[in-house]
Amino acid sequence: MPRYCFCLQVKPERTAEYAERHRAVWPEMRQALHDTGWRNYSLFLRDDGLLIGYVEADDLAAARAAMAATDVNTRWQAEMAEFFTGLGSRPPDAGFQLLDEVFHLDVREGQ
Repeated sequence: MPRYCFCLQVKPERTAEYAERHRAVWPEMRQALHDTGWRNYSLFLRDDGLLIGYVEADDLAAARAAMAATDVNTRWQAEMAEFFTGLGSRPPDAGFQLLDEVFHLDVREGQ
């Protein structure tokens, strides 16, 4: 399954609250992520606000579009938007920067 990594910037003064909110992600948000094809999804947060996300999906563009079409995602993104910098008017799920994978232990040279 394809792997994706992305980053966003959380306001450093809001990292504790951001982490707290993610300890209580709404059950319907968790279900929507599952139903729209997000697998093995993790978020990692550094003290300075650097947020790294990792997700596996058959088709990330399709998974993102399917999530964007849900009411629960619209509500969640509206609540989370205040935690981020550098997004302009975009919601967090539309403003993340995908990172290029440059190494994976299980991939042999030449494959």
